[in-house]
Amino acid sequence: MLRRFLLLALAVVLTAAAQKYAGPRPPKADLPYLKHAQNLIPTEAAEAKEEKKKDDTLAVIDGANSPVKTPLSLPIFLLKAAKLAPERLQLFKLDSKNGHREILFSRKNPPQAIRVEVTRLDSDLYRIEVNESLEPGEYSLSPEGSSQVFCFQVF
Repeated sequence: MLRRFLLLALAVVLTAAAQKYAGPRPPKADLPYLKHAQNLIPTEAAEAKEEKKKDDTLAVIDGANSPVKTPLSLPIFLLKAAKLAPERLQLFKLDSKNGHREILFSRKNPPQAIRVEVTRLDSDLYRIEVNESLEPGEYSLSPEGSSQVFCFQVF
């Protein structure tokens, strides 16, 4: 009985490992796409401008709101990675002030990244899932230590 169970469990594991991802694929590398059913929506790619304030750094992104919007509070992204390391992406909530979006990186009170889970689907294809429900607002995925940002809005 135990032997049958182990063989069945092994067959299930091998079958799952052999399955390939058959969903939509991002057309461009190194750009996260929001997954809405079978549609992929490219995130807003930009560079944050850094402004030094004593021991703090303020990262500023042009525009009060991202043109990329999702109603999903638990968004899923697909990324075809070439140069970008998916496991280094961090998700942050942005403040919209004075016609731009910003986040303050303070030594005393650094912003907490929102947890994401990265899963490899194929040799260069990754799924990035947000682990906690996002409230309406502006957000950015950004490689750790980079001013490159990929913005979107939850409404």
